[in-house]
Amino acid sequence: MNKIVKKEINFAGKTLALETGSLAIQANMAVKATYGDTVVLVTVVSADANPDIDYFPLNVSYEEKLYASGSIKTSRFVKRDGRPTDDAIVTRRLIDHAVRPLFPSDYMDEVQVIATVLSLDSNSDPEFLTMIAASAALHASDIPWKGPMASLKVGFFDNDYKINPTTSELEEKSELEMMISFVGEDHRFLAVEAEAHIIPEEKILGAMEFARNNVSPLLDIINDFAKEVNPENKRYAYVSKKLDETLLKDITEFAKKRVVEMMSQGFDKTKLKDAQDELLSEIFLKFEGKYKKADMARALSEVQKHSLQHLILDEHKRPDGRGVKDIREIKSEVGILPRTHGSALFSRGVTQVLTVATLGSPSLEMLIQNMYGERSKRYMHFYNFPPYSVGETGRVGAPGGREVGHGMLAERGLQAVIPSQQDFPYTIVLMSETLSSSGSSSMAAACASTLALMDAGVPIKEMVAGVGVGLIMDDEMTKHLIMSDLAYMEDAYGFLDFKMTGTRNGVTAMQADMKSYGIPFEWMPLIVEQSREGRMHVLDDMEKTLNQPRTDVSKYAPKMFTMKIEPEKIGMVIGSGGRTIREIQEKTGTEIGIEEDGTVVVSSTDEDMAKKALEIIEGLTHDTKVGEVYDGVVREIVDFGAFVDILPGKSGLLHISELSNEYVNSVNDILSVGDNVKVKVIEVGRDGKVSLSKKALEPGYVDEPRAPRGPRGGGRGDRGGSDRGGRGFGDRNRDRRR
Repeated sequence: MNKIVKKEINFAGKTLALETGSLAIQANMAVKATYGDTVVLVTVVSADANPDIDYFPLNVSYEEKLYASGSIKTSRFVKRDGRPTDDAIVTRRLIDHAVRPLFPSDYMDEVQVIATVLSLDSNSDPEFLTMIAASAALHASDIPWKGPMASLKVGFFDNDYKINPTTSELEEKSELEMMISFVGEDHRFLAVEAEAHIIPEEKILGAMEFARNNVSPLLDIINDFAKEVNPENKRYAYVSKKLDETLLKDITEFAKKRVVEMMSQGFDKTKLKDAQDELLSEIFLKFEGKYKKADMARALSEVQKHSLQHLILDEHKRPDGRGVKDIREIKSEVGILPRTHGSALFSRGVTQVLTVATLGSPSLEMLIQNMYGERSKRYMHFYNFPPYSVGETGRVGAPGGREVGHGMLAERGLQAVIPSQQDFPYTIVLMSETLSSSGSSSMAAACASTLALMDAGVPIKEMVAGVGVGLIMDDEMTKHLIMSDLAYMEDAYGFLDFKMTGTRNGVTAMQADMKSYGIPFEWMPLIVEQSREGRMHVLDDMEKTLNQPRTDVSKYAPKMFTMKIEPEKIGMVIGSGGRTIREIQEKTGTEIGIEEDGTVVVSSTDEDMAKKALEIIEGLTHDTKVGEVYDGVVREIVDFGAFVDILPGKSGLLHISELSNEYVNSVNDILSVGDNVKVKVIEVGRDGKVSLSKKALEPGYVDEPRAPRGPRGGGRGDRGGSDRGGRGFGDRNRDRRR
C-alpha cells in the first residue's frame, strides 16, 4: 500500500493542497493538486534513453477535460474530447519552458509529464496549479532534476497587482495577465508568458518583482512535500551522455581554428551553414571508424558554442560584426499581393516573414469550446514555419506546438490594438508565413502582421513591433552580455530567448525561456530596457514603409455596414425559423449578423446590395405612424382593396373605400400590380397592421371618424391592412411569381 502524503497551505486566499499515494500509482510520481475546487493530476514517468537520438526527449502534455466543468462536447457527431486548444498548447509549452532547464545537461532518458485537469473552479486557475503540481511531482520523484521551481499568475487592475486573479477579473478588469516562474533559494528568473494592454515597462518589471516577492510559500510547500515523499532525495542512476573527453579534445584540436575563422568572417547564415557543413564532412572523413558521426556532430557543436562565447565575451565581437545592441538591416513592403485584403513582407537580416490579412463578416468568427464553455473569437493569428525556411526538407501539415506558440505570441502582441467590434465589425484573420528564418521569426511575424493590418485598412490603435533579446554567458556564469536580435548561432548557443512586443507607449506581450538554471533577477531591468530600445528602432523603420492604416479596406474585402434596432424587434428581422433573414440575404446577396443588443451588421462585396439590405431591415423595424406619407408600390390586388409596399419588407392595406373621393366599382379600374402610388397612413392597429389612404391626399378630403375594426379589419371583407409578417419575402409572393 502506497504511503499517502498530503501538504497544504493557504495561498492568495485559497487552500493549495498537494497529495500523492492514491492515484496513478505506477507512475514514477503522481501528484493530485487542489486549489479552491480546481483539481489537477500531474504524472511523471521516465524511460531508458533512445540510443538513436542525441537530444533530451522531454514530452509534456496539458489535458483540458470538458467533464472538469460538467460540460459535454456540443458536436452532434463527436462527443470525445478532441485535439488540445491553442491555449492548452501554450500552457504545455510554458510547463516545458519552466522544467526543461532543470534537468542535467548530460541526461537524455525519455521523460513524459502529463497534466490532466479533473475539476475546474473557474475562479481558481488550473494553469497555476498545474505548474506547481509539475514542479512537486518532479522534485519528489526519483528522476534527476534540479528543482524546485515555482510559478504564479499576476494581474494588474485598480492600479495594483494581484496574485492569481479570478477569470472574471482577468477578462473584465486586468490590464495584465502574466505567468512567471522562479527557481532556487535566490529566486532566479526562469520563464514568463504575458499579455498586456500597452503597459509601461516599469509596471511590467513591477509585476515581476511583485511575483518574486510572493513566491516563497510555493517553494516551501513543494520542498516540504518532496522531503516527506523522498526524504533522502534519491535519484536513480542514469547513463550519462556527456561527450568523451578524448573525442572532444580531438575535435577541438582539429576544428577550433577553422570555427573561429568562420565566425570572424561576418558570414550571413547561408554562407556560414555551407562552411559548417564542409567542416563537418572533413571531420567525418578524418575520424571515420573512430567515433560515431552523431557524437562528432555534438562535439563540433560544443566547439562552436565555446568559440562563440570566447568571441563575444572576450573579444567583444559578434559573428556578423554588429554591436551588442545593433539590429540587423530591416526591410519591409506592403500591398505585395494583388488580390488579398492586406499583405506585408518584413525582413530582418536573413529572417523573412510574409503576413496576409483577410477580413470577413462577423458570421465567420471562430467558435471555441473548452472547459470554460463556449466563446467566439473574431481576431485570429496563425503562424507557419515550413522546412524550406531553414533550408531543409521535412513534414508539412498540421501545425506543431512551436508554430501554435509563436502564432499565439504574435496574436497576443497585437490584441491590445485591434479595434472593437463596434468600431470595426469584421472578423480578422492573419496568416504569417515564415519564408526564411535566422532568429526570432515570431517577432518578425508580429511586425509583418502590424503592417498587413494597416495595409488592409484595419484602424489599429497603435503600431506594434518586437525584437528578440538574448544572453550569451560562459558556463560558470562569470561573464555575460545582453544582446539584441540574436541571429543563427547566437540564437542556438544563447542561454536566454526573451521576446517582448509593444507599441511606443508600452508592452503588449512577453515570452521568455532559457537553457540555464535561471538567471539573477537583477539582470531583468537591463534586458527589458534593451528590448524596449530595440523595439523603438524597429518601429522607426516600419513607419518609413507605412505609418498609419489605409483609410479604406481593400476593394476585394467585403463592405460592412451597421445599424441599431431595438432588441425586442430582433425577432421581426429573423422571422419564424430564420425565414425572414434568410430571404433578405438571398435577395441581396449579403451576410447579416445580429447581436443581442440589437446591433445589425450587413456585409457584402456589393455596396449597393448591402445598403438595400439595411433599407429592408429598417423598413421591417420602423414604427409606422399615422399621418406619414409614402411612395408605395402595389404588390397585390384583392376584391376589397390593394396591398401596397410602403417600406422594404412592410406593406399596408389600401382599402377600396380609400382609393378616391368618387365611387370606385373595382380596384382594377384604378390600380394594377406594380403601379406606384402615393399613400398616407390613416391607422396603425395595436397589432401593427397598417391602413392606408390615397384619397386622403386629394383636395377636398374630409377626415371622417372611422368605424371600429373587427378582428380582421372590418367592413367590406377588409382583411385588415398589414405588413402580414414581412410578406415582402413570403412564400405567397414567391408562389405567385412561379
